[in-house]
Amino acid sequence: MTSSPLDNFKRSLAAATKALSGEPELEVSYGGDVAGVARDQVMLPSLPPKPKPFAVAKARGEADGLALRMALHDKDTNRKNQPESGPARMVFEAMEQARIEAVGTQHLSGLGDNLQAALSDRAKRKGFDKIDIAKDDTSFAEAVGLYAREVLTGRKLPKSTDGIMDAWREEIEQTAGDYMERLRGLMGDQEAYGKSVNDLIADFQLNDDRANPEEDEDDQEENSENEDESPEQPEDSPSEDEPGQTEVSDADALEDESAEAQDMVDAENIDGEPDDAEQDAENSPQRPNMSNATPPYTVYSTSHDEIIKAEDLCPPEELERLRGYLDGHMQGLSGAISRLANRLQRRLLAQQQRSWTFDLEEGVLDTARLTRVIIDPMSALTFKEEKETDFRDTVVTILIDNSGSMRGRPIMVAAVTADIMARTLERCGVKAEILGFTTRAWKGGKSFQDWLADGKPEKPGRLNDLRHIVYKSADMPWRRAKRNLGLMMREGLLKENIDGEALEWAYKRLMARPEQRRIMMVISDGAPVDDATQSQNKSGLLENHLRMMIDMIENRSEVELVAIGIGHDVTRWYKRAVTIMDVEQLGGAMTEKLAELFDN
Repeated sequence: MTSSPLDNFKRSLAAATKALSGEPELEVSYGGDVAGVARDQVMLPSLPPKPKPFAVAKARGEADGLALRMALHDKDTNRKNQPESGPARMVFEAMEQARIEAVGTQHLSGLGDNLQAALSDRAKRKGFDKIDIAKDDTSFAEAVGLYAREVLTGRKLPKSTDGIMDAWREEIEQTAGDYMERLRGLMGDQEAYGKSVNDLIADFQLNDDRANPEEDEDDQEENSENEDESPEQPEDSPSEDEPGQTEVSDADALEDESAEAQDMVDAENIDGEPDDAEQDAENSPQRPNMSNATPPYTVYSTSHDEIIKAEDLCPPEELERLRGYLDGHMQGLSGAISRLANRLQRRLLAQQQRSWTFDLEEGVLDTARLTRVIIDPMSALTFKEEKETDFRDTVVTILIDNSGSMRGRPIMVAAVTADIMARTLERCGVKAEILGFTTRAWKGGKSFQDWLADGKPEKPGRLNDLRHIVYKSADMPWRRAKRNLGLMMREGLLKENIDGEALEWAYKRLMARPEQRRIMMVISDGAPVDDATQSQNKSGLLENHLRMMIDMIENRSEVELVAIGIGHDVTRWYKRAVTIMDVEQLGGAMTEKLAELFDN
């Protein structure tokens, strides 16, 4: 059997990635819109069947960026030198990524071309070409990294960065012009380079003029926090040929998780775990009981949170269109998942021990006793009734992460898989509900505005507005909920994710159900991320709350909790979990996990 040109390209790209990273045993897979590293695996974005030359170059650039970081970046050295948080840390990480790319392109000009293509695409998606770009801490850190990249690599920046560089170049050159030439000679020494970058950050006076994590970042610019607060506008969903995004690391390039805004994750942990957890990993259990070890989780305001049905977020006509779009793009996958679901259905039905109670005065006519009716028409004991089985007294909640990092193929696969799983469970007499969680705005929304208006009190707690979505309630028939899943394809829906409160919400819904057995399946691709909350509170607030909720559900409740991580190692969070690197594996993972639970 001959291989297609695309298959040959994928194999070649995987081999080049292994060689460049220096990790011959590295696993490389394809799926989704995001490139990233989790443990010893590299996941690269899906490619269309016939990618255009620019898409090929961009894919190479994304792979090269990941491989270079694995080969040239030492986490311990980086952690030792990087600032704690805030704009200073963002600048430090942007400068480190510039160093990595500069070292990597010194002797490999083709690699530099690939990185240039990936940068050009990313800059277009983030709007760096716009002349009215917001002058805030984030754009400043981006501009410093771009300026350093230009000086250290000797390559002119692509035109798609003209807007952001026009806004910041003069200010950066005044302070950093001399430093950059000095840094060029330190590129091969990460520790010396990091120390010199910290001197540069001190000259920028970021801790005084922009943000100081020890003083609650009082001087952080307020206008940039609500840039995406405008109402959502329905748009056509992106085509399959739309380029994917690179997640080399969040602070490396301050990558977007969507084309609209930034969904930040820690620079040193692509799969979303905070640095603090890494530092403590050697001296503490992998899944510590946090219930008595962390300060209480607080919420600044719940007045802007919402729990809303999918049909109330979108007109019926648009839901129909979005559902059609989802079905049209997932025809091949739907068939594969359906086959898995049918196999699950056979396993479930095989476990149902059907038993009957006979000789009743009402119920289903017992055909085996028709002779009795003929002999004695007045006989009333000719009916039977099927006994309820414990198997059927079950409800399953599928809780889907609706954050920006799921945008593209991951959310498509999650929607279709959840849809087919719910239909399968319904056939078996098992109630199923499908829920989603995200936020109403990027970077805080109205809760953040209230906090600003109240004078920025210390330790505000959660500062974003929750949006919890009910796609299908447990008592709603599948046929009535089918089109609701199309909402996940709506442009602008997916924003940030606060997992702990989402688990708590889904848990309370489950506990209100009359069924004796309750199962919750969580589908996620990262740790909790909310810029506003994380920038104004001590690090780990959202992560610790998530751990507390998981511990409570797993160890002090009757709910059976299982998690599936897409490109993100969730086994460090959940006892019963599986991590997949390719989104195409989601259907199989969900089917297998549900089958395991019912087998028990």
